[in-house]
Amino acid sequence: MRRWAADGVRVQTCVTSPPYFGLRDYGHDGQIGLEQTPEQYIAAMVEVFRCVRDVLADDGTLWLNIGDSYNAHPGQRKTTDKAGDKQQSVRGAQAAPSRSVDSCKPKDLIGIPWMLAFALRADGWYLRQDIIWHKPNPMPESVRDRCTKAHEYIFLLSKSERYFYDHEASKEPAVSEKPAGNKRHKYADAYAAGTSEEHRTKAGLLALTGVEWETRNRRSVWTVATRPYKGAHFATFPPALIEPCILAGSRPGDLVLDPFMGSGTTAAVAIQHGRQYLGCELNPEYGPLQAERIQAANDNLPRVGDLFAGAA
Repeated sequence: MRRWAADGVRVQTCVTSPPYFGLRDYGHDGQIGLEQTPEQYIAAMVEVFRCVRDVLADDGTLWLNIGDSYNAHPGQRKTTDKAGDKQQSVRGAQAAPSRSVDSCKPKDLIGIPWMLAFALRADGWYLRQDIIWHKPNPMPESVRDRCTKAHEYIFLLSKSERYFYDHEASKEPAVSEKPAGNKRHKYADAYAAGTSEEHRTKAGLLALTGVEWETRNRRSVWTVATRPYKGAHFATFPPALIEPCILAGSRPGDLVLDPFMGSGTTAAVAIQHGRQYLGCELNPEYGPLQAERIQAANDNLPRVGDLFAGAA
């Protein structure tokens, strides 16, 4: 990324989910996530996002998904106290040894997301919002002294006080989910039933049906189910989780960055919405999977002939 900054690369938004602290070992020296202490992990993450800020447009944003970790007992080899499921089974990786950190008691929730958010704020980022990713299908846990974890955080940060944010493009259906004025259209029900919630918006339905549906400014709790993807994580970055970030944080044609590219979901969603993408990934085993997803996203783009097939 330092080379990109020197070359004048500018991205409009960054949507990413870095390795969680103490969860996965990719077998690479110096990898992020296997630091000895949370403080070392946070320092490494702050340095990564300084590089992101260097290539980010002045009105750009960062959408950061991050999970938490529990502190293990000293000498404990494995813990069942897991705070996030997105990276529980990662291609080309194995479980990292459980960590016991001196700054927390055994069984403490370490608080990694907020440690990182506050560190990024102290480093100059504007911490604009915490968004709750509510998972209706969380990974089961065998714990009996706390609730099963069913959420993670997405932090919205900006490089500057004023930044680009398209609230119209990321609106969500209003509670009624009915067209304004109760108008109906022969294609409206089929369109709404066959698409994700992110597309059942004023912009999406108006373009296809001519019917304006009731929408509202997107709320800060996003209910998005985890989704398996063959050959990738147990539950990859769900496309429906990324779509609002890309729609709100960029315009068609803009460049979207993911410095922890993984299986390539951010790139695929960027392509589907007419954006360009840029990514980094430490694990070379993801290369074929990224290529497959990016090719599939390109293949699913509407062709000019398709757009005008029914115009006559």
